[in-house]
Amino acid sequence: MEAAGKREIVWTPDPEIAKQTQLAAFLRKHGIHEPNKAGYDALLARAEADREWFWKAILEETGVKFYAPYNQVMDTSRGIAWTQWCVGGKTNAILNCLDQHTDPEILNKDALIWEAENGEKVHWTYAKLKQETSQLAEGLRALGCKQGDVIGMYMPMIPQAAVALLAIAKIGGIVLPMFSGFGASAVASRINDASAVAILTVDGTWRRGKHVQLKSTIDEALPEMPTVKHVIVHANSQKDVSWNAKTDHWWHDVCAGKPTESPTAVMGSEDPVMVMYTSGTTGKPKGTVFGHANMIVKLAMDMMLLADYGKNDRMMFMSDMGWMVGPLLVYTTTFAGATMVMAEGAHDFPDTGRFWRLIQENKVTFLGIAPTIIRSFMQTGGSGIEKYDLSSLRITLSTGEPWTYDAWVWMFERVCGKRIPIINYSGGTEIGGGIVTGTAIHPMKPCAFSGPVPGMGVDIVDENGQSIPRPGTGELVLRKPSIGTTRGLWNAPDRYIESYWSRWPGIWVHGDRAQVDEDGFWYILGRSDDTLKIAGKRTGPSEIETVVMGTGLVAEVAAIGVPDPVKGEALVLVITPMPAVNPDDDTRKTINAAVIAGHGFAFSPKAIVFVKDIPKTRNMKIMRRVVKATYLGHPAGDLSSLVNPESLDGIRSQSAT
Repeated sequence: MEAAGKREIVWTPDPEIAKQTQLAAFLRKHGIHEPNKAGYDALLARAEADREWFWKAILEETGVKFYAPYNQVMDTSRGIAWTQWCVGGKTNAILNCLDQHTDPEILNKDALIWEAENGEKVHWTYAKLKQETSQLAEGLRALGCKQGDVIGMYMPMIPQAAVALLAIAKIGGIVLPMFSGFGASAVASRINDASAVAILTVDGTWRRGKHVQLKSTIDEALPEMPTVKHVIVHANSQKDVSWNAKTDHWWHDVCAGKPTESPTAVMGSEDPVMVMYTSGTTGKPKGTVFGHANMIVKLAMDMMLLADYGKNDRMMFMSDMGWMVGPLLVYTTTFAGATMVMAEGAHDFPDTGRFWRLIQENKVTFLGIAPTIIRSFMQTGGSGIEKYDLSSLRITLSTGEPWTYDAWVWMFERVCGKRIPIINYSGGTEIGGGIVTGTAIHPMKPCAFSGPVPGMGVDIVDENGQSIPRPGTGELVLRKPSIGTTRGLWNAPDRYIESYWSRWPGIWVHGDRAQVDEDGFWYILGRSDDTLKIAGKRTGPSEIETVVMGTGLVAEVAAIGVPDPVKGEALVLVITPMPAVNPDDDTRKTINAAVIAGHGFAFSPKAIVFVKDIPKTRNMKIMRRVVKATYLGHPAGDLSSLVNPESLDGIRSQSAT
């Protein structure tokens, strides 16, 4: 076992509250009257035994709408890797996310609440969001954009980014969201791979008080993007930009005078609505593809049924439209008829307590968060959290990377007040959502997941692809198709099979190392490529990092394995110390002793490297592969999603080469 000792249950749901959840209602509808772990296990068993029943039940429960009904829930005749869903159905994501909302109660409520870094605030009702979406859709049509066209998005977290996601889908286009911190080459590589015909962007945005130009990045990339005919620019920062009369259009001009009601394109269930690129360790990024029906069904199942997100909720999840969290926020919220809370810029600027203030002022009920953000708050002593009223929260959801024990406990005690759950959720862009999750009807252990998402054949296997006995540790896989999974890779079917289906026949290999403990709780230990094998012992980096964080000396840490002639692989720790901690030999000795006490002498670090910052993505995920490659002096692969490239210099200065 790789977990750091036996962990105890620290939270149990109130039985009366559990009965009121959407998951409990679904269980009752299907003859399961226990809104608890036993009831969920019964659902898992039935879903595994009769997958067609399960997915039909999910389609009915989520209420996804169709212009023409599907005649078959799933078709595996081309093989499990190419399963088709809702065969013969006609629909559109926007039929479900906007068009279905005709009730004045929904139309007049806030669809989104937004705050700029300078304090500007915007409230848009559903009626306003529908109007803005229709006008942009008609503007895109007037420019010649049509069904099947790929249209790129290079935008910060502003209301118009939500409009872009919705309007492109409305005309039957395929939205290509890109990280707003990408450089010109990263933008061009994705636009060219997808043959996008247009890009939606802004003049600039603000981050930590600094103006960041986005239009200039598109200008730099444009000569390398021959398929792009139109660049639509929203005047977000009101700064001067260079202008190309052949391609450039102001957003307000494109939308001016356009109808506030626009027809929604009728699309096949499997027709693509979004292509999202994941960063690869080598070679070009992979374009994952999602259809109109499958994306909405998966998000609705995960967020509404399992995580209990509903129309009365307000979700805040600070991220970027270039990661899955951005589209998740927009599409799930509008499907549910709920409210999204968006903020431009950083979570701790212009005031360090901005994150907590946003929760308090906007009465956020459903908070999405990445563990690394919590560690950053721990580093600053909580950024004044005690001054804010967080009582509106009823659910928190965490994703992005494994928790360290101390960070999870800090979140549970300081943010959740020990009264509400942390729905731990892990999957990936390629899955369209989660593989393992928590729920509002399960008890909680620190850092753990309640169990697998039903209907996917989730399993943990050994090096031969055989299921491991429980409790145990191994490779996370899927044995059955899931409705949310990517429909291949954009223009790369062979790469899709090679990346996910080639290791063992008929089994999706996700690339994560996972564990089930003696009580049936699940853990993600990190990426398989990150797994440490020291003196023949396999350990997830998060288990080492938990011990290191437990010293109280460390703000962030990345545990990596480096070649060693004796052990095969040796441990190196790359550490950002807490502000008052000296990066000296005494600190190294304390950390070294903690690692030995927690994992044994074989894990004594070969080196402990102190740096000012550790490489991370915009959604605050530590990039261990980049840390390792940089330390060893090897090529680091795709760095386009790296938000702090200057952090590499600190590692290089102390590298092993």
